[in-house]
Amino acid sequence: MNTTPEVRAGDVVPWSVRSRLRGLLPGSMAGILRSSISLPRIRQAGLCFVDQAFSVGGMFLANVVLARTQPKEEYGVFTLSYSVFTFLTALHNASILEAFTIYGSGRYREHFSAYGRLLWRSNIALSVGISVALIVAWRVLSWSVPSFGSYTILGMALTCGVLLSATFVRRTFYVRRRPDLAARVSVVFFLTCACLLWLAVRFGVLNGFYAFLVVALAWCVACIFVIAELPGKGSSQDFMDLQPGYWSEHWKYSRWVLFTAFVVQSTTQGYYWLLAGFLSVKEVANLRAMTMIVTPMDQVFVALNYLVLPIMASLYATLRTDDLLSLWRKYALGISGLTVCFAFFVRIFGRSVMHFLYAGKFDSLTPLLSTLAFLPIVMGIGYTITAALQSAEKPKLVFWGYLAGGVATFTLGIPLVVHFGLSGAVYGMLLTGGAYSSVLGWGFATHVFKHAHSGAPSGS
Repeated sequence: MNTTPEVRAGDVVPWSVRSRLRGLLPGSMAGILRSSISLPRIRQAGLCFVDQAFSVGGMFLANVVLARTQPKEEYGVFTLSYSVFTFLTALHNASILEAFTIYGSGRYREHFSAYGRLLWRSNIALSVGISVALIVAWRVLSWSVPSFGSYTILGMALTCGVLLSATFVRRTFYVRRRPDLAARVSVVFFLTCACLLWLAVRFGVLNGFYAFLVVALAWCVACIFVIAELPGKGSSQDFMDLQPGYWSEHWKYSRWVLFTAFVVQSTTQGYYWLLAGFLSVKEVANLRAMTMIVTPMDQVFVALNYLVLPIMASLYATLRTDDLLSLWRKYALGISGLTVCFAFFVRIFGRSVMHFLYAGKFDSLTPLLSTLAFLPIVMGIGYTITAALQSAEKPKLVFWGYLAGGVATFTLGIPLVVHFGLSGAVYGMLLTGGAYSSVLGWGFATHVFKHAHSGAPSGS
């Protein structure tokens, strides 16, 4: 007689029941190892990297062209405008994308079509609202403070909603375990973007305003090629009929992610704002030129998280905590190896890469670039822990990690920037990253890893 209670998707399962179920579910270490090196897994990982490379490649290309052709002050304004967009991207991720990824891959996976349609409509409403608010804010500021009336800022405001919606479309493909669709749309985007940038340079019209328009138009063209796969199709069910209390659950998870989004900028974009406030937009351009060299590792982190996070969420939802921890160990080991190799590459070839990309315009920054190359090592383990905590539905612990980074920025970063300028910002970023990863490691070890092995619940 089977005495194991029935468990449905979305149920909150007591820890004692979880312990009993773990022994009944498949997923031995040998099985995980075999599946992790199978050809389908390798193909998915390859497509994931292709998607991430081409999806960020368009904006990377726009940055390089602007850095080569525009004065440093103008490129600095574009960098600050893009940092505002990055902040809004974090809010969009907190409000929509992260809960969508975790719940769509986990508790609501059996009703994904209806769930995807609900979140797609919410995404459109939020994106339109953000764009309208930005346009109104730009108009008001251009009247009251003419220095804020840059058309580059207007370009960001006009295109923000399109860029956010493109991110949602690609995330949908990862939740569905279809990185091939994400790679398809990103390749078309990059090719279109490259052609439009070439035309803009050829006719001498490229500036920060047109750079944002080019990127947004390229995403619109790319989405035409996957229009039949856009979210919300394939189900006539209303998700709110299935889960009438969904938004309460959504907010319960997203509130900590939203709080995190506000402080995360202190660990990433905060140093651009500090340089602009205490020094000049020219120094903002210098820092951006260096971070563009180490940005590829950030995109590796994002690409791997897109691939790993849904798998981790599924393992947690099906009570396979031991398998989740095993996957995290391999993930962390792989990230550590990649970041160390990348740091050596930058230190050896950084000067040549910098000279090639910027035509010698930023060659004097090479010594600082060699120091900044260690940032991915400092941040890498933190990113893997973040993925594990997100999949275990513990965003509060992620918030504390980013809060530690934010505190380090203001307590250490400000005096470093004031006294040492651009080099102070580079060392401050390393300290901020170290604080972020250290606190995340403490939270993971004491609230998740330890309790998982002891068989006790880890709390919320």
